[in-house]
Amino acid sequence: MPFTWSARATQRLSAAAMSALLLTSAMKHFRDPAFFHQVVPDFLCRDDSGTRPNGPCAVMTRDEWVAVSGLLEAGAAVGLLIPATRKAAAGGIAAMFTVFLAGHVDALRRAYGPAGSPGQRKVHTARLPLQVPLILWAWSLRKTALGKAGLGTPAGGPVAGLPA
Repeated sequence: MPFTWSARATQRLSAAAMSALLLTSAMKHFRDPAFFHQVVPDFLCRDDSGTRPNGPCAVMTRDEWVAVSGLLEAGAAVGLLIPATRKAAAGGIAAMFTVFLAGHVDALRRAYGPAGSPGQRKVHTARLPLQVPLILWAWSLRKTALGKAGLGTPAGGPVAGLPA
């Protein structure tokens, strides 16, 4: 039997891979929330200690933001695995990663500030550009696998260029 690979199978595999990445990240939000603290901008964080004034966007503490984003990532991961919700979940993930850009830019700004360390500079300089492929990957999962031009035959048929 000849090997066949469809656009639908590729999309399913890609969605499963992103789902695994999101579930891994979601678990890390709860196992090691401090890892994500630097990418939550200060202006979003409520300070109950009274050491600084809270702005109008400071509706949750840093830990609460990390927990909420972890829950969003876990929910989005599940949504990618269900074909009926994949398109909506993928659009939501692309939007979520786009919003996360603000946190990564803020973390990079602080890493290069007076309190930043060389380690933080390296980490955040590498982390920021990784958001672009993640956004594009999530956005690509919005497309249906059937009828895409340039991807060989319709789902279920052989891959273009491979023997039938």
